[in-house]
Amino acid sequence: MNELITIWEYLLVFVFAAIPWIEIAVVIPLAIIRGLNPLLVGILAFIGNMITVYLLILFFEKYCEWYQRRKGEDIKNSKRAKRGVSIWNKYGLPGLALLGPLLVGSHLAAIIGMILGGTKRNTLQWITISLVIWTLALTVTTHYGIDLFASTSG
Repeated sequence: MNELITIWEYLLVFVFAAIPWIEIAVVIPLAIIRGLNPLLVGILAFIGNMITVYLLILFFEKYCEWYQRRKGEDIKNSKRAKRGVSIWNKYGLPGLALLGPLLVGSHLAAIIGMILGGTKRNTLQWITISLVIWTLALTVTTHYGIDLFASTSG
């Protein structure tokens, strides 16, 4: 029975990391604090988040094509896209992708990157690099932060 609970917890790490707005910044620390294996948590959270980001980018291109056919205008001219131009102008795609998972979430960072002219390939590359960095950083700092806290308090 205990193994089933543990498997369920790891499955939840995967699923919650895939959900926009919850993502890795919440899932990884909570799962490690819960006592789950940091390596498995990091791997499952990364894969869960990347699958939905990849699907979102692929779906987003189809949506843009549909939007342009239907409305007769480019989605880049929408009000939302115009509001995001300042972020793009200041940081570009690399900055948006690297800051995105912590500030706005990886899903929204990918959408903004695509709206503002990032290619599918570049957006996927930068979001992947960013998620690798943030997954490692969150996993290592949470794991060793807990160890440090436990050794100084006990």
